[in-house]
Amino acid sequence: MNRLLIAGFGDIARRALPLLRPRFAIVALVRPERCAEANTHPGMRVEPGDLDEAATLERFGGWASHVLHLAPPPRRGTQDPRTEHLLAALAAHPPLPERLVYVSTSGVYGNCDGAWVEETRPVNPQSDRARRRVAAERAIVAFGRTHGVRTVILRAPGIYAAGRLPLQRLRNRTPVLRAEDDVYTNHVHGDDLAAMVVAALTHAAADGIYNACDDCALPMGVWFDLVADRNGLPRAPRIARAEAADVIAPPLLSFMSESRRLSNARIKRELGLALRYPSVDEGVAAAAAGSNASGEPG
Repeated sequence: MNRLLIAGFGDIARRALPLLRPRFAIVALVRPERCAEANTHPGMRVEPGDLDEAATLERFGGWASHVLHLAPPPRRGTQDPRTEHLLAALAAHPPLPERLVYVSTSGVYGNCDGAWVEETRPVNPQSDRARRRVAAERAIVAFGRTHGVRTVILRAPGIYAAGRLPLQRLRNRTPVLRAEDDVYTNHVHGDDLAAMVVAALTHAAADGIYNACDDCALPMGVWFDLVADRNGLPRAPRIARAEAADVIAPPLLSFMSESRRLSNARIKRELGLALRYPSVDEGVAAAAAGSNASGEPG
């Protein structure tokens, strides 16, 4: 059986786990303080390690035939030492994996003024958050070319699911841009992203970069209105872009400064994916029902 190392065992890894267990012997690389929680998920072995501490990663080299890298970069800087540490550990202890899958972000494209974006578009990161992701992508591509490892990069936009909806922003009455100033935004349900991860790891044709999104690109304000309506909350107030800097926190404002519409044609065509939630209409309805069923206020 193939052997899978998961670095970054969070929500998407948990969603993918039932689909991965029949295909792989799995080891999850988990920070020591989170091992107890990760051990509650059957069908894998949990091993402590810290991507910020290169010495703790040496023993993970040479074991895995496949690697799934889901860990985010650090919160500061323009580089991703966590990815560098992981790749160094893999390179130092052959045999090397056959395939490495990394979940990145569509933020690497930067502002595209609402244009449709395919994977061939050059990256243009406009925040340090996106620059860190570009650094990670480039390190992974270089690793693959140097060592003959197939690399797959999934560029995911806003991930949502039950428990991952912007309900608190709506309750806080955080404004969004008025229609004439609004930007296009893209999304993917967590279950669909998990299925994309599995396809990237297992499909014979998986190779290179894919936009990992649903079929739907819509203005950000329309997204917030949909979430509000489905959860019985008041819609967010609308403001002009000229007012935004005075009332919206910089991290959220940076998302409101980038507009693009992602094409998912390649991932559906090459990996044969059929999305469970092809639009946010179906996905938000399911997420809202799941949030309410789990006891989260709607």
